[in-house]
Amino acid sequence: PFAFFSQNRENTASMTWNLGAYEWNDDVWMRERRKGSPWNSPMSVYEVHLGSWARVPEEGDRSLTYLEMADRLVNHVADLGFTHVELMPITEFPYDPSWGYQVGGYFAPTSRFGNPDEFRALVDAFHQKGIGVILDWVPAHFPKDETGLARFDGTALFEHADPRQGEHPDWGTLIFNYGRNEVRNFLVASALFWLKEYHLDGIRVDAVASMLYLDYGREEGEWIPNPQGGRENLEAVAFLRDLNLVCYGECPGVIMAAEESTAWDGVTRPVDQGGLGFGFKWNMGWMNDYLEYISKEPVHRKYHHNDATFSLVYAWDENFILPLSHDEVVHGKGSLLAKMPGDGWQRFANLRLLYAWMYLHPGKKLLFMGAELGMPGEWNFEQSLDWHLRDVPAHAGIE
Repeated sequence: PFAFFSQNRENTASMTWNLGAYEWNDDVWMRERRKGSPWNSPMSVYEVHLGSWARVPEEGDRSLTYLEMADRLVNHVADLGFTHVELMPITEFPYDPSWGYQVGGYFAPTSRFGNPDEFRALVDAFHQKGIGVILDWVPAHFPKDETGLARFDGTALFEHADPRQGEHPDWGTLIFNYGRNEVRNFLVASALFWLKEYHLDGIRVDAVASMLYLDYGREEGEWIPNPQGGRENLEAVAFLRDLNLVCYGECPGVIMAAEESTAWDGVTRPVDQGGLGFGFKWNMGWMNDYLEYISKEPVHRKYHHNDATFSLVYAWDENFILPLSHDEVVHGKGSLLAKMPGDGWQRFANLRLLYAWMYLHPGKKLLFMGAELGMPGEWNFEQSLDWHLRDVPAHAGIE
């Protein structure tokens, strides 16, 4: 479970690695980060799936390596003016179609793209361009693979033994037992490891809603209430508060963000005031409402202005990040451009309007890769972005 480097896919052995050999060149960045305040600084985040950002068709359509990304990806993000990049999970994982969200190694950067020092070189290159690096991190569940954490010593060591508490019916994965000190310490140590050993500037905690509710994805009778008779997972709440207290205490200036899709009160409220202690929360309400609004023909929008303005009612209730993430351009949802109404010219005009409203709205910003190209089709994790679109004036103009 604590391997620093691992094989992936069909080969699953852990490998040794000396983490003390790399010489960092980001002293200025790290010193300034400790003095910084993410809440009072601009934040425009470029979300990236490293395996499909760009590929090399001349070499079997392989993905770029960490070192190749340290040149091409870093310069692209810098040229577009983003302040941060968010990496979809690069914690080692066995199954490519999971996009990294079914983690096998919580302390190992995936060896798909290179070794740990080469990943450090990528982070280092971002920092030298003045760009922060956020890791998409998954403490909500883990896969049932025999080579991972599942029944690691033959018993339910990391997970609950009772499937009503220990399995995600929707995802076919296992849920961490947050009531065990060892499990909580394992996960907190993982987060700190990435912030300290890899100089990452933030953690985006995936699927927080699934952690907070015992009945998440379950029908009546398929879950066990907490000791107070409620549906809240009190042990997960305690873990998240501890996670944020420790990470902010040990690593001043970092970003702790929650993907939380419900109306849970106080996600970004300090722990000593009864909150979960995150620094930021993804604003899923703004995203859903405004995409619903702008997908309508302009002649019909006057009946639905509430979808465009309601988010301003609660815009300061939490410290929000406005996300147009990978989840909005997969599974038959169509690309952002495809969601827009009208003919070709109108679709591009509406897409520019979407981006303009997002950047003028209160809150930090996040765009998934390909949004800058006006991609006509959905994201496909098995192929590169459509970089040829940069030679098409209408698409190049989106940048």
